[in-house]
Amino acid sequence: MPSSTAFTRRGFVTATAGVAGAIAATPLLSACGSSAANKGGVTTSKGLASILPDYVPLTNGPTPDIPIVTGKAGATSDPGFLSYPTNLVKTVSGTPGSGGSYSAIIPLWGTIPKAGNAYYTALNKALGTNLTVNPANGNNYGTTLPTLVAGNKLPDWINIPSWNNGQANTGELTTERFADLTPYLSGSNIRKYPNLAAIPTGGWQSAAWEDKIFGFPCWTSGNSFTGVLYYRGDVFSSKGINPGEVKNSDDLYALGAELTSKSAGVYAFDGLWYSIQQMFNAPPNGPGAFVIKGGKVISAYDTDEFAAALAFAYKIAKSGYMHPSAVAGDTNDGKQRFWSGKSLIEADGTGAWDLADDTSGKGANPSYVRSAFPIFAADGSTPTIPLGASSGMTSYLNKNLSKTQIEEILEVANYLAAPFGSYEYTMINYGIEGVDYTMTSSGPSYTKQGDNESNQAIYQQLVTPQSAVTNFGASDVTKGLCAWTGNAVKYAYKPTFWDMNITAPSQYQTAYSMAEVVDIVNQVTYGSKTVADFQTALANWKKSNGQKMLDWYTANVYDKYGDGS
Repeated sequence: MPSSTAFTRRGFVTATAGVAGAIAATPLLSACGSSAANKGGVTTSKGLASILPDYVPLTNGPTPDIPIVTGKAGATSDPGFLSYPTNLVKTVSGTPGSGGSYSAIIPLWGTIPKAGNAYYTALNKALGTNLTVNPANGNNYGTTLPTLVAGNKLPDWINIPSWNNGQANTGELTTERFADLTPYLSGSNIRKYPNLAAIPTGGWQSAAWEDKIFGFPCWTSGNSFTGVLYYRGDVFSSKGINPGEVKNSDDLYALGAELTSKSAGVYAFDGLWYSIQQMFNAPPNGPGAFVIKGGKVISAYDTDEFAAALAFAYKIAKSGYMHPSAVAGDTNDGKQRFWSGKSLIEADGTGAWDLADDTSGKGANPSYVRSAFPIFAADGSTPTIPLGASSGMTSYLNKNLSKTQIEEILEVANYLAAPFGSYEYTMINYGIEGVDYTMTSSGPSYTKQGDNESNQAIYQQLVTPQSAVTNFGASDVTKGLCAWTGNAVKYAYKPTFWDMNITAPSQYQTAYSMAEVVDIVNQVTYGSKTVADFQTALANWKKSNGQKMLDWYTANVYDKYGDGS
C-alpha cells in the first residue's frame, strides 16, 4: 500500500492518474448553497466543545514502528509502519451486526466490482449485515447527488465528498434528511465504539453541522498539510550542500546559482508556490479562504504576507533558476523533471513522497532520493504552517432509520474504522487470504480475483481509521515523511474558519470561485504577470461582488459564530 494521507478529490484523482505537481487541498468551507438563507451548517467553537467525541487512541491495535507525534493546534503526525504486521490483532469481538439490511451509495474512481461478488459476501458475513454498497462514478458524482435528493431516493448510508457539498446542499440535508448522531457519539458516548473513538478530533469536526454530529469522517489525517518543499537528497549530498543551513528565503534563493547549470539543462527550482506561501506565513489562499482583520472578514489574498509571497514567487520565476517548462506552466511533467534531475527543488503534497515515487525516481536514476527541507520562515523567525481540512469526505445516515438500526450501523462503522494492520483492516482492504490476497514479506498482495473484487475503495468510503504512512520496501521513505510531519506539527495553526461547514448563498458563487484572481495569481508565479496586475484583479473582484460576499461572511458567520479557533 502507498503512503496514506487524507483523502481529497484533487489528491485522489491526481494520484490515481499520475499527474505531476498536484497539491492535495480540501476546501475549508463548503461551496455556495441554493438558498439565500444559510440553512444548515456553521459550527461554533463553543458548540463543538460540548459535542465533539472524546479522542481515545487505541491500546489494543497494532503498534506502529514510528509513533504519532502530537503538535500544536491539535495537529498530530500519522503513525508509520515499516512492515505489515504479521500478527493480525482483532480489535472487534464477535459479529458487529445483527442481520439488518442496508443500502449505501459511494463515489468510486475506478472499475466498479461485480455486484454480489465473493469479497462482498465475505465482508457482509464478517459484518453480520446485508450491506449493499452501490458505487457511482466519482467523476460526475456531484450531479448524481441532487438527482437522488430530488427523487427522494437517498439510501440508508451515503458518502458526500466535501467538494460536492454545494451541489448536494449538504447543510440543508443534515437538518432535513440525515440522522443526528450526536446522542450516540458525543463526548464519552463514543467510547462504546473504540475504533471510532481513535479517529482524530478534527475528522469529527469535519462531520459536524450546526453543532451536531451528522456523519462519519473518511480518510482522516492528523495534519493534512498542503505542501512540502522537496529537494533531491542524493544531489545535495554529492555536492556537499547541507539543507539544514537553508533557514530563510534568501538562503533558498542563493541555491539557485549554485544548483543551476543551463548548459546541462539542470535548474535549481521547479514550481515552489505552495511552499513559498508557507514560508512567508501567507494564509491559505484560494476560493473559500479568509482571514480576520479589524473585526472584518477579508480574502486571504488581501494580506501583506500574501503579497510578499507572490513577489518572491515572481522573483524566482524571473531569476533564470526555474526550469523553463515550469515557468511555462507545465505541471504535467513536473515529476519527470524532478526524477531525472532536471529540476532539483520542488513543492508538492505529502502524497508525493511514497513508494511509487521512489520506484519511478530510481528508474530514472538509481541514486535517486527525495528529501524535504524542514519548514522555515522567510525571515528566519519561527515558522508556521496551516492545517488543511482533517477529512475530505463524510458519510451520512438516513433520518428514517430507527434507533435500533442506527445502533447496528454504528457497530458496523466501528468495525470498518479498525486501524491499519489489524485483522479487520486487512479483511476490509484485502479480503480473504488465499482467495483475494496472499501474504508476502512486503505485506498482502492481491490475487487476480482480489484485484478485480477487493482492490477498490468501497467500504472505505463509509468510514476509515486515521491514515497511516506505509511504503513497504522503501523504509527510508516512510521514515523521511514521518520525520518531516513529526516536526511540522509542532508549528501548526488553525486557519480562519478551519473545519467549519458553511453554506453561503448562491448569488456569491462566482465571487466565491475567484476565477479571474486565481488565474492572475498563477500567472504571477510563472512571471508572466506582475504583483501589480494581481492587485488590480483583486480590487476588481471586490468591486464586482467580492466585497459583498465578504460582508456576508462577516455578518452571518464571524459576528455570530467566530472564526473557528
